[in-house]
Amino acid sequence: MSDTTDDLIQPDRSPLSDADPAPGILPEPDGVRSSVPPSGASAITRQAIGVDMLERYTGCPVGQIRDYVLLTNFQYYIERFPSHFPPGETEARRGSGFTLINAPNADITILDYKIGSPTAALAMDLLSFRRPRAVLMLGLCGGLSRKLKVGDFVLPMAAIRDEGSSRHYMPERVPALPTFNIQKACAETLVANDLAYRSGVIHTTDYRFWEFDEVFRNRLVEERAMAIDMECATLFVTGFAKKIPIGALMLVSDMPLNKDGIKTRSSANSVFSTYTEAHLRLGLDALRSLRQHRDDLDMRHYEW
Repeated sequence: MSDTTDDLIQPDRSPLSDADPAPGILPEPDGVRSSVPPSGASAITRQAIGVDMLERYTGCPVGQIRDYVLLTNFQYYIERFPSHFPPGETEARRGSGFTLINAPNADITILDYKIGSPTAALAMDLLSFRRPRAVLMLGLCGGLSRKLKVGDFVLPMAAIRDEGSSRHYMPERVPALPTFNIQKACAETLVANDLAYRSGVIHTTDYRFWEFDEVFRNRLVEERAMAIDMECATLFVTGFAKKIPIGALMLVSDMPLNKDGIKTRSSANSVFSTYTEAHLRLGLDALRSLRQHRDDLDMRHYEW
């Protein structure tokens, strides 16, 4: 075998444009595809590649993605979404990576980006090429506080960045915070429905089977985080970096610090069948409220 690199493909050293659209500028209207030009390095911009990837991963023209986006990582939420609208008012799309459904009259899209910190970062990164007005994560979390029980709602006010993806977007010293007015809209929606909720810090980790790691469990107790998940910190930091207003309304699906409290297939199915409809309805109501008051709310927590 040769000791040289002559047989390796050498990178193209020609400069690429990294120009982004001005804040607030959205892609072309419905049906207009902004894919990468067939030739010409000068035309290969970050914007063109990003729009092309967003359309490829979602199976949806970028202009058809709505201004208000629900994020989920469970197919059950996708399946139940159309039932919250009149027949014929939703449009499903499936791409190479994600599944989404648009409700054009409500100006709402739901996007299933699957599970984990890397795909959460990818979803937010790609949505930045659409510039939605608000994004709300409807996620499941493990309850750590003894004050919580399965079926409770948690509004994270901050997230602990114990995952690897967010460091690519912001230095580790930058806190992971949601957009305040999105969390406020969620709180008001919960109160209007006479539902209690807890607010506090959520621990985001990319460590699976931590439930059997005593050192990790003890650290969670020391931190006094209210709940644990795999995406919130990544979503908050990526939203901050990419200038996307982002919030989260979390549902407690298990109590992993308790004996026999770790989520299983049967317990997960029970959570879906018992609580998903209310969770989805609350998320939709919160986005409708944000849309109704869009001219009065400043959600640009990323500007200074």
